[in-house]
Amino acid sequence: MRLRHCRWVCSTKERMDLSKCSSESGVPIPFWLRVASKFIKHAESCARKRDGTVIRWLAKLVEWRVPAQETPSKGVCTRDIVINNETGVKVRIFNPIGSQDNRELTKESGQNTFPPPKMPVVLYFHGGGFVFLSPSAMGYDIFCRRLSRRCRAVVISVDYRKAPEYCFPTAYDDCFYALKWLQTEGRDQLPPNTNLSRCFLMGDSAGANIVHHVGCRATAENLGVVKVIGHMLLFPFFGGEQRTSAELRLVNAPIVSLENTDWCWRAYLPRGSNRNHPACNVFGPNAPDLSGLHLPPSLVVIGEYDPLKDWQIGYVEGLKKAGKETKLLYYEGGI
Repeated sequence: MRLRHCRWVCSTKERMDLSKCSSESGVPIPFWLRVASKFIKHAESCARKRDGTVIRWLAKLVEWRVPAQETPSKGVCTRDIVINNETGVKVRIFNPIGSQDNRELTKESGQNTFPPPKMPVVLYFHGGGFVFLSPSAMGYDIFCRRLSRRCRAVVISVDYRKAPEYCFPTAYDDCFYALKWLQTEGRDQLPPNTNLSRCFLMGDSAGANIVHHVGCRATAENLGVVKVIGHMLLFPFFGGEQRTSAELRLVNAPIVSLENTDWCWRAYLPRGSNRNHPACNVFGPNAPDLSGLHLPPSLVVIGEYDPLKDWQIGYVEGLKKAGKETKLLYYEGGI
């Protein structure tokens, strides 16, 4: 897990010294995490070919994919649905059990009982550098299942198409299509007590990057009953051409490395682009002005030992300068 004991939370509306976010200490990595991270890095390295392509069967093998379970497991039932027959994009829906018990009791007994509480929707975009992983990867299935159960929310995890086979802007297009799907065919696939007017966009790493870009695009669209009321970005995958102090200092951090992130950006960005492309450097010299967009409040989660944390802190500062409501959760000891 990349999160450990949160020490402080601050709102960008408050005065804050972001220099607190720049620890100069080394990375205290437990032995088991060192072993696991080396295995993952080695597996990803083996799946990446020198010509810039990916050995897909090998990449899928190390994900430990698990099937959807319509029979409840750990308080949640799941199912996979193809939402676009043309592209093959699908979603995994996580629905907490018991969410409709009162409605069914009322229907069977005819008694005037309280209706089931309305459930918010979390549209989740997984990480993996735009190249790896999926909603069926064991780690994401466990996380989204837990999120659905604890928050009593319908979680919809999007299996967008991956680079380098499908580069920019495919991931953004697929995830935005999933958002629009909610207001059309998707409504019939969700429990009747789902509250589409309380929809959150959430993602980690590359998925958090997608949250930003899909969220910006959503401000210019009429989504009908679907109302995006919050963005949640966990360790967002941002970058730029200039190396930050954290990138240079945290070279031995587990999972994330400059070699991996650079390779993933080359795989996803348009041919001939560099990391100052607005997909990567969202507040860089080529990025659009966000001050005129009506973005919902954002929650940004950063780990102390994430090599990308300087870019993530810059993202928080950029939102603040653009006049957007933003909250930062900084995890001391987080990886």
